[in-house]
Amino acid sequence: MVALLVSMSVASAGTERTGATSLSAKAAITAPKVPNAAALKAKYGGQSITFIGDSVGGGHTRDTALASRFSKDTGIKVKVVPHPTASDASYSQLARVFTSHGSSFDVAMIDVVWPGAFAPYLVDLKPKLGAQARLHAAGIVANDTVEGHLVAMPWFGDFGILYYRTDLLKKYGYSSPPKTWTQLFAMAKKIQDGEKASNAQFSGLVFQGNSYEGLTCDALEWIASSGGGQFIDGGKVTINNPKAAAILDLFRKNIGVTTPRGVTSYQEGEAHTAFVTGNAAFMRNWPYAYSIAADPKQSKVVGKFSVTTLPSGPGGHPVGTVGGWQLAVNKYSKHQDAAIEFVRYMTSPAVEKFDAITNTNVPTIPSVAKDPAVVKANPYLKPQIATVARVTRPARYLGTHYNEGSKDIYQGISQILNGKPAKDVLPTIQAQLDRIVK
Repeated sequence: MVALLVSMSVASAGTERTGATSLSAKAAITAPKVPNAAALKAKYGGQSITFIGDSVGGGHTRDTALASRFSKDTGIKVKVVPHPTASDASYSQLARVFTSHGSSFDVAMIDVVWPGAFAPYLVDLKPKLGAQARLHAAGIVANDTVEGHLVAMPWFGDFGILYYRTDLLKKYGYSSPPKTWTQLFAMAKKIQDGEKASNAQFSGLVFQGNSYEGLTCDALEWIASSGGGQFIDGGKVTINNPKAAAILDLFRKNIGVTTPRGVTSYQEGEAHTAFVTGNAAFMRNWPYAYSIAADPKQSKVVGKFSVTTLPSGPGGHPVGTVGGWQLAVNKYSKHQDAAIEFVRYMTSPAVEKFDAITNTNVPTIPSVAKDPAVVKANPYLKPQIATVARVTRPARYLGTHYNEGSKDIYQGISQILNGKPAKDVLPTIQAQLDRIVK
């Protein structure tokens, strides 16, 4: 996991720049051709595979564009089915098919914390894709390798960042974005109070507050950036501590004050919708949202926003939760070879470049992250953001029970956001996680 953090930082490194790729420039970028397409058509043309793909932001549009190109070039028909928007619901969907040895899908995107849990049900990609894997960040490949088997290929990375309205900060006398959570809430309240006079829907801050995996990611950032640990540290459950309680109570007290009351039902989509429609001053989200906020067809804040690292608590420092998605092949697929060739295409440098420019996803191939066109399109790759400390969800301690443990975390945090003091909830989460870890 240490290697994963280092490599995620390398994969995300770039040079600072301003501006984003224009919509017309993006429109000119088409899905790349499939190398060796004629040979693939001769071998596998006419076969059909199903891909469980993305559902967040422009992910499904990207998937269908790439699948269409792959099908056109190779004759392999690809049906694209978006997974549930909540990561834990997606986990459950895949688990049901795997445990029944089902073949209803051939390729699936899996979260960075899932390879260990799903390894028994996934094809070892090393024999055919091992050479291509060496192009990707070594730490992510190591994360996707279980007992010597490459059970997934890196597809794109993720980490939490803060979006903010540059025009509104200037309007209300702020020269820079907030450095601490207390500053953020103070700035959010001042801007919100001023803007509500002309926009009753305006809020200071939006984030992923629903009771699902996204809340585990957000809460990890709040707590770790405040010196409260990472839920489980060194194999010991640590979530029940004063620093964790303090930052969680700070968020609880701001629900409906500087956030919409309904933020406790928000996932990624609801958060980015509020921000791009001009109804929020600040937003915590993943890099994908940059492409939406910068798109004149979808956004009212084009040219009026920027991104930076998330704030920190007293004595802490900014962090970003490590996210990211991999592509894996179902061990029970009836067309494994065709599915592997689809994964080869989807995780190639050309496709990662296409994805980074059109959908602002973090490349897992370091050379792609440094490509001038990619750097120009992705302001979150500037060094001060890309090199922020990364924190990981406790998958290595929870193992095959990760989904269960994360559910204990986000359901407990949800109770706090909905009104219960942290001191009344954290002992229960601590006990639940202790039972899993022990």
